[in-house]
Amino acid sequence: MTAYSLLDLVPVLEGGTVSQSLANAADLAQHAERLGFRRYWTAEHHGMAGIASAATSVVLGHIAAATSTIRVGAGGIMLPNHAPLAIAEQFGTLDALFPGRIDLGLGRAPGSDQRVAHAMRRNLQSDSNAFPRDVLELQSYFADDGQTGITATPGAGANVDLWILGSSTFGAQLAAALGLPYAFASHFAPDSLMSALAIYRRDFQPSAALDRPHVMAGFNIFAANTDAEAELLASSQQQSFVALRTGNPGKLKPPVEGYRQSLGAQGQQILDHVLQCSAVGSPVTVARGIAAFVERTGVDEIMVTSAIYDHEARKRSLEITADVMAEFKVAA
Repeated sequence: MTAYSLLDLVPVLEGGTVSQSLANAADLAQHAERLGFRRYWTAEHHGMAGIASAATSVVLGHIAAATSTIRVGAGGIMLPNHAPLAIAEQFGTLDALFPGRIDLGLGRAPGSDQRVAHAMRRNLQSDSNAFPRDVLELQSYFADDGQTGITATPGAGANVDLWILGSSTFGAQLAAALGLPYAFASHFAPDSLMSALAIYRRDFQPSAALDRPHVMAGFNIFAANTDAEAELLASSQQQSFVALRTGNPGKLKPPVEGYRQSLGAQGQQILDHVLQCSAVGSPVTVARGIAAFVERTGVDEIMVTSAIYDHEARKRSLEITADVMAEFKVAA
């Protein structure tokens, strides 16, 4: 059966503050925990006024402290921005504080534009083998197998579940070779979803971490009592996608009635493409969308995303999602 989890980018609202966003994140995670979501993940982004999760491990400590049972993790840490030892120490610390609850998804994108990436890394020298090597080095620190000659403290022996993230076939190949679970970013980059899943499942090598393939895929859900209400709520995220793809990212804006219909051809094409993996509407509409996505992909987990301006409406959307999953007898 298909599990369900939550990806929260900790949006900063237009007219709001980072402090408010972080408080909302903790409340949302508590809400998701009560509703039976398996995981709460946030992600590393830098230099973006509308996202408050740049210091990802710090935010995860805040979330884990506010909850008690839900798994908490990064979806993901952009490993090229960091020394693997530093990430081993950070997530080893999280595991020591919240044992058995920490996930670590690893990606190779910068989580920013090139200017911000340079500020993060100090150089942009490219090596296609660097990411796989860094993943192996990080695994070595957690395993404390002596291969690096360094003991990560905290980190050595930590029970952190590693995932490989991706929006292309590269991550699928790496996850399969290492025998790790794989998460695909279909909520904003759907093009290679099916080919990546096929490669991962075909080439998967069992490991000490995992004996068979395990796939999670991002899926946008904006649920409300009616289709019209859900469409209105979704317009905040739609504005964000259009702004990002046209080089003008910012804070999450209030919903706009008829926003999508007001766009020109370019804006319509952006949304038609980026939101292919989405369900927007009433409980019945959302149920149909989830069922079709699961049937098409066969994913083991859905990673629900939903940037909704009104916090209570966002919580209500998660309630409807959980109810729909229960009706489908989908596992938490």
